[in-house]
Amino acid sequence: MRAKRAFLSGHPTPVVGSHTPRTAAGRHTGALAWTLGLTGGFLLIEVAGALWTGSLALLADAGHMLSDVGGLGLALFATWFAARPPTPEKTYGYYRVEILAALVNALILLGIAAFILYEAYHRFGSPPDVLGGPMLVVAVAGLLVNLASMWLLHAGSGESLNLKGAYLEVLSDALSSVGVIVAALIVLATGWRLADPIIGAAIGLFILPRTWGLLRQAVNILLEGTPPHVNMAEVAAAMAGVSGVRHVHDLHVWTLTSGKHAMSGHVLVEDLATGNRILRDLHELLHERFGIEHTTIQLESEPLVQIAERAGHPRPPDAQGRGGVTAH
Repeated sequence: MRAKRAFLSGHPTPVVGSHTPRTAAGRHTGALAWTLGLTGGFLLIEVAGALWTGSLALLADAGHMLSDVGGLGLALFATWFAARPPTPEKTYGYYRVEILAALVNALILLGIAAFILYEAYHRFGSPPDVLGGPMLVVAVAGLLVNLASMWLLHAGSGESLNLKGAYLEVLSDALSSVGVIVAALIVLATGWRLADPIIGAAIGLFILPRTWGLLRQAVNILLEGTPPHVNMAEVAAAMAGVSGVRHVHDLHVWTLTSGKHAMSGHVLVEDLATGNRILRDLHELLHERFGIEHTTIQLESEPLVQIAERAGHPRPPDAQGRGGVTAH
């Protein structure tokens, strides 16, 4: 990214990006669309199967599938919305819509888990009859759909929190399908009806820790917390090591959306005449070592009088402070 520089004494004209931002999720819209088609098509079959067989485990899997459909649809909408260009009112564009979608997905999963556990609690006392054969057929078909969806989403899940949320939903649904298959086999082999609510409760418990992790990540981004991979002390030390830099302060690093990080800070330099070179070196360091794309750096020159006093020298008669430079 080419650094844009403006002297504080001037009045630079703000420029709003004219290109469409390309987010990590935006590179995988095709996979999202295919996954949405698969899960949406199978959802009706699984709901009908759950009502027919009376299985809580299958109903829990259908709940997962419903959350998948809603989450994938929301992820697609968020990806499209996040690609809209920046405006004078939204200078960063709509990157954060993707994070809001991930937050909503996490809340939906938490609600489904709570419902499954509630139903399981009531069924432990009086487990209803379930049809093991049809339950097994539907569960196997659901597992195949989930495996295909996981294959489609796997590449993008490591790049985008939005896609990671969708991938986790499909993964948890696949594992719950395995649980339903186990419950169906137990019912067919032994007639033990408690296997169904037990597996259903296990599915609900499985959702909770993974969903909590997704929720924490989304909230951390919305609160502009430091990205997990960034050590602020390390960033400050690396910046201070650049030639011509004396001190770094008022340092902030945050995430705009998955894979896009921003930083702002004040840098005390020895000589503002070398400001352009220092800004270039700092930007390259932050981008290559810490993956920070957008940098806003305020260069400052400490008044010579303060430098002299701290070194124990007499006050220079013409000591004066100098201005600063900002880089984006």
